Amino acid sequence: MPKMRRKSDLPTKTCAACGLPFTWRKKWERDWDNVRYCSDRCRRGKGGPGAA
Repeated sequence: MPKMRRKSDLPTKTCAACGLPFTWRKKWERDWDNVRYCSDRCRRGKGGPGAA
């Protein structure tokens, strides 16, 4: 079994829509280089800065 990693040790990126930082997730393992948004909501364009 692989050694556990701390969440603070995982890579982070900044969301292109909302500007908030987000961390690596297992489901993005194969496609991490192409991930730009923190969520589906931001990907659809509804999570822009100042949107409420």
